[in-house]
Amino acid sequence: MPDMILYILLCISAAVIAVLCARLISFRRSLRSVCEQLEARLAEDSGAPIGCDARDRYLLRMTERLNAALATLAERRAQYLSGDAEVKNAVTNISHDLRTPLTAIAGYTELMKKEPLSERQTAYLERIAERARAMTALTEELFRYSMLISNGEEQKSEPVDLCAVLESCIADQYEKLKQKGIEPLVELPEGPVIRELDRDALTRVFGNILNNAVKYSEGDLSIVLTEDGNVSFANAASELTPVETAKLFDRFYTVGTGRNSTGLGLSIAKTLTERMGGGIGAELTDGVLTVWCKF
Repeated sequence: MPDMILYILLCISAAVIAVLCARLISFRRSLRSVCEQLEARLAEDSGAPIGCDARDRYLLRMTERLNAALATLAERRAQYLSGDAEVKNAVTNISHDLRTPLTAIAGYTELMKKEPLSERQTAYLERIAERARAMTALTEELFRYSMLISNGEEQKSEPVDLCAVLESCIADQYEKLKQKGIEPLVELPEGPVIRELDRDALTRVFGNILNNAVKYSEGDLSIVLTEDGNVSFANAASELTPVETAKLFDRFYTVGTGRNSTGLGLSIAKTLTERMGGGIGAELTDGVLTVWCKF
């Protein structure tokens, strides 16, 4: 009789364990399915609900909360994209609207230069022309930026020598560097550094970084390219703070007053670099700002 009771208890225990194991397996399968669906929704930026066939009330409750969070995320993303599109359209329209009057100002300024003017009038006219040129440059930069962020096409790719492009960009900025009294220290590898990149985009990246250095350098500039595709631009920036350094790649951010600047140069460089599969950043060490990019 005791053996029979023990046998029955063992059978009941085995049955209970089997049921629990089955439920655990089913729970793990459902949990894995929920996790996979969540990863897929996040990868696709989709707000579609996650399905769950489990009977566990805690897992069902978790799935409901995840679906609510996904729906909220999708709604906010739609609002962000809508607002971002409005900003892009506004920037494009403003750029177009400013082009015509600026072109007219430049034309009339050139005509006035041909008239007999006093020395003071000539000086005033030249200042007007200078400001008109600055406004035109800023407008063009805004327009190019709006076109850039609206264009989701893949970058062109071809074998590009980083050394050659960098040397060309430095040469293009030579006059500006000379006017600021900057004699850059350039260190390049002996041989070419070839990468599959968009040549025009790379030229824009280097040009924008150099232009930023020219504007804010305190008289020095060091440019180093290594064989593994690291490029660094370093200059003294004693008044720059770590907080400002962290914002350098933000849209429309300028250091200080940022005269004649939209604050888009480094933002454009970041966008183009990342589209080409590279990385870009900035570091401030002992009063020296280093902007680096890697391809």
